[in-house]
Amino acid sequence: MSNKVTIRQIADQIGVSISTVSLALNDKPGISSELRARIKGAAKSAGYPIKSSPVAVHHEKLNTLGLLVKTEPGLLPLSNPFYSRVIAGVDEACKDLGLNLLFSMLPVDEHNRPQKLPPFIQDSMVDGFLMVGAFLDETISSILDEWTVPIVLVDGYSDTERYDMVVSDNFGASYQAVEYLIGLGHKHIAMVGGEPDCYPSLRDRRNGYTRAIKDNELDSLYYANFNITRSQGEAEITSLLQNNPQITALFAINDNVAVGAIRAVQSMGLKVPEDISVVGYDDTVLATTVSPALTTMQVDTIAMGQGAAHLVSLRMHRPDAKRVTLVVHPTLIERDSVASPRT
Repeated sequence: MSNKVTIRQIADQIGVSISTVSLALNDKPGISSELRARIKGAAKSAGYPIKSSPVAVHHEKLNTLGLLVKTEPGLLPLSNPFYSRVIAGVDEACKDLGLNLLFSMLPVDEHNRPQKLPPFIQDSMVDGFLMVGAFLDETISSILDEWTVPIVLVDGYSDTERYDMVVSDNFGASYQAVEYLIGLGHKHIAMVGGEPDCYPSLRDRRNGYTRAIKDNELDSLYYANFNITRSQGEAEITSLLQNNPQITALFAINDNVAVGAIRAVQSMGLKVPEDISVVGYDDTVLATTVSPALTTMQVDTIAMGQGAAHLVSLRMHRPDAKRVTLVVHPTLIERDSVASPRT
């Protein structure tokens, strides 16, 4: 074995977590001196390159937090009403915890997979990372295995089970939104936005809609499928309504799509909510600026950011704790875009 040895291989050899190996190799607290010596000995024998320093630096606590937020072409993270509030939550938590915050944009492809990692990652400038809105596949995860700091995903997902996560209860909240419409008497409700293979959080919202329709024994499922990063779906929603005039309510996959849905309904000469009710998801600033004001599922994204920062601190000091998923439960906010269907 040579320089190609990874910390995952060392972790498997010793029988500990990757985080524990990270702490040992970086001379950080949280593990016993005996275990630290065993890990360093295994790494040295395997040929893993260990950065040497004349004086080992022991941090008593998390000092600097790195925040990587996904960015799509033409859209800055701070202009995204969902992620801007996550960032605000992280910033607030860092102030409370006395942490420095190092921010960087994280370019992603259309599947939210990171395309380019910021250079400061490998410069030992941070003690932990939050990655917001990204999907980490096995290739990216193998790269992250070489990072020797805790990583928490915020509204992020992975095809592995290596990372702590902070997510919204997308399935449960969508189920609640659809049951709310059903309770008002709607029997023909459409799901608008996203595609069958869309991002996991959006897929959970679509699945929540499907389950609510089936559990309430309604006759039909209706979908307007489209990539929400490219379109608000006005054309697709208009086509859906023209082909299915019995639809009386639309559940939009997020508030941006809900705004597009309201425009599509109004462009057909129909009224919201008298003819078609519309429910969104996220409760961004769009919900109160559109007319009529949007009924939506409110996600406490500030709490998501705050919780994620605290979760990094927990992981740093308890590297062998079981993997944690923090779930934030959305709340239905009733405004003016929903009414009972006309008889």
